[in-house]
Amino acid sequence: MSDVETVVRAAFGDGAVVEGRVRLPGGASRETWALDVVTPGGVRHPLILRSGSEGALGTGLAAEARLMRAAREAGVPAPGVLAEGDAYVLMERIEGETIPRRILRDDAYKAALPRLAGQCGEALAAIHRMPLSALPQPQGDDDPLDQYRAALDAVEEPHPVFELALRRLAAARPRSVRRTVVHGDFRNGNLIIGPEGVRAVLDWELAHAGDPLEDLGWLCVKAWRFGSPLPVGGFGRYDDLVTAYEKASGHPVDREALRWWETFGVLKWGVICAVQARRHLSGESRSVELAAIGRRVCENEWDLLAMLEENPLR
Repeated sequence: MSDVETVVRAAFGDGAVVEGRVRLPGGASRETWALDVVTPGGVRHPLILRSGSEGALGTGLAAEARLMRAAREAGVPAPGVLAEGDAYVLMERIEGETIPRRILRDDAYKAALPRLAGQCGEALAAIHRMPLSALPQPQGDDDPLDQYRAALDAVEEPHPVFELALRRLAAARPRSVRRTVVHGDFRNGNLIIGPEGVRAVLDWELAHAGDPLEDLGWLCVKAWRFGSPLPVGGFGRYDDLVTAYEKASGHPVDREALRWWETFGVLKWGVICAVQARRHLSGESRSVELAAIGRRVCENEWDLLAMLEENPLR
């Protein structure tokens, strides 16, 4: 990015020097840079700079920055934001691991694993305390089932398991008793983990208003267990998550409603995989990564069938 120095000096003053910069992998419409900035007093600041266009759902980086500021005020572990604009956000760099298979298997995180589900429950309770005013405006009352029904229809190919799941979910929908900020992608892979546990929650671009159990259910989706038998992110049990969340939030968790949202999460990820595959197959965006994601459609169909057999949602 040619104006890295401009962004840094606007935040730290004209004497600030960028002594190191590395572009991090990942991201299509956005770039992520790890920076080392030294101020005139000799203090070194490890930073992250994200730049680029709006996200797929229209959430700009300035809006993400406002969310992260509100998150920290609510007690969510999140990076501190130093500066933001319509197409960039400059934040502190928090060291730790984000790759789930390393988190679940490396000895460095062995002591943290039993704590993670509880820490996630506490972090989610804090997210759900955030003011709705922190969200980008306007916030409508979009029905999540309608949203993913439309996305599936746009794929224009048969997926009978997804059709079955949509019907079962619609017939057994639990009554939402709360409307809060929902992170939208709270899962293993979007958390920075250290040997002591959760250090930061990342990737706020899908935040919206909705039922807070959507976040808890998404964290339990089988895809985010990465081969582990433990249902919560591959590192914990339902009781670990729910007990910590209830204690931190003061709100009881309906286990049947949680199961509904977990089932919805598997459907959601399956439809997303089908949409991504269609982008590749149609020629809209030729990508080995998109093609590989498309191959996971059948995994989600299998998971849905197993869940519906165990709990028919009738």
